[in-house]
Amino acid sequence: MNAKFAAGISQIDCDTEPLLNPFVHRLELNTTYEKIKTAILTLVLVPLRVGLICFIVVTGWMLATVGLMGVSEQELHERPLEGWRKSLKSIVAQLILCVYTVAGVKLKIVGRPCSKAEAPMVVLAPHSSFVDSVAMVYMGGPSIVAKGETASIPFFGKLINYTQPIYVWRDDPESRQKSVKEIINRATSSLDWPQILIFPEGTCTNRSCLISFKNGAFYPGVPIQPVCIRYPNKLDTVTWTWEGPSALKLLWLTLTQPTSHCEVEFLPVYRPSEAEKRDPKLFANNVRAVMAKALGIPVVDYTYSDCKMMTRAKEMNLPFAGSLVEVRKLRKKLGLEMTHIEDKLLESNGFICRDCSRVTFIEFVNLLRLQDNEQVALQLFRIYDKQNVGLIDLRDYLLGILATENNKTPLEIVKIALKLYDVNHNGKITADNFCKALCQTVGLTREQAMEIFDQVDRHQLGFVTFENFINYAQKRSDFHYLFSDTHDEKFLLKNGDITPNTNKKVD
Repeated sequence: MNAKFAAGISQIDCDTEPLLNPFVHRLELNTTYEKIKTAILTLVLVPLRVGLICFIVVTGWMLATVGLMGVSEQELHERPLEGWRKSLKSIVAQLILCVYTVAGVKLKIVGRPCSKAEAPMVVLAPHSSFVDSVAMVYMGGPSIVAKGETASIPFFGKLINYTQPIYVWRDDPESRQKSVKEIINRATSSLDWPQILIFPEGTCTNRSCLISFKNGAFYPGVPIQPVCIRYPNKLDTVTWTWEGPSALKLLWLTLTQPTSHCEVEFLPVYRPSEAEKRDPKLFANNVRAVMAKALGIPVVDYTYSDCKMMTRAKEMNLPFAGSLVEVRKLRKKLGLEMTHIEDKLLESNGFICRDCSRVTFIEFVNLLRLQDNEQVALQLFRIYDKQNVGLIDLRDYLLGILATENNKTPLEIVKIALKLYDVNHNGKITADNFCKALCQTVGLTREQAMEIFDQVDRHQLGFVTFENFINYAQKRSDFHYLFSDTHDEKFLLKNGDITPNTNKKVD
């Protein structure tokens, strides 16, 4: 191993390329001036804006109600709106555009939006904010692909219905295929359907890169107009990611800004080649490359499943949950996905480290057998060495990896945590370690975990076993999810859906 690394992590001075995490956004009012200005404008500007926005939205909702009067849900999905209903929809779109003007959004348009005849499909990226919908209303209300639950949102559900969206129902296992079929039918239909607008990333990011595009917009094999969106503001109050400010905080801070700049660029229509028509993934990647070049940002192969994993990790309160996406990518670079070394360490007695709560970089590299790629290993180590002291708790790393791999059940995850925190390796878990294990897998507070420990340790032995805990949990209705086949049951029961910032916002 290189002597520079052997000298110790705190002495290392080498350049490692930072790994992008597009699902994290930091927003704080750092200066006294910003805090005072925000406080004043909260009292003066926000009430006026909220009142006007509510009036405009209610007016738009009333017009949309009139426009949809006499149209059944089936008719809405079988043929496009015509005549006065179509004209009224354009008026409603312009009215909702006024909402953004009232909110202080200063819109700049670059390029020209094309007609449906030129491009039946429109893809917009990067998707980072609820403000992105400004492009939709500017275009007159194209159809969007949205979750079925969107239709029930007060006021906005009616407005979205007026665009004749294509809904995806997550409780219907065939919904995705039906949606793709509907996209193809509309995109290739001779009827006067609106253009279809899709956010191909499928989730919100911080605009630092373009993540993987879903294939839905590219299955029809028709010309597509790529649309790029930017927010060139000094204070970014619009970016809404999986880890960061809640929607309510972002809305409040946006309304306290005198102006918020938004730039929408309509790129030239992209016409697929024969190879791209046959291969939607190739088509999607090539369009993404064009958009990334226009935006001046890289492409990174993150996916919606990464978001789903991170959200579950946060809901469980796994250590370093917000960094697990980065950890996954670095593990892939290091080839750890193939070696399953973490599983072997769990199975070994004591993980072959003297004190797993204080592991040095050299020990980390040796344990994971990473001598061949020291710089990437250093990136991985530094994620867990937040204080830059040259030491990490190896159990944080192992628990994050083992709990999110291979769709483990909740009970399996708890078992892993209890084994990791069994410092004496005899199956007897002390109170402190029991609390750590439960806090980092089922999201309990220390007080809650300690209360459970006392109830499990009825004979006051000072320790519990995994079997003791299982016997206790089986009698508690609030722990029934531990015995489900996957972690999804608890997740869906608690949160209702997979959304950024658990319990904070709805996408």
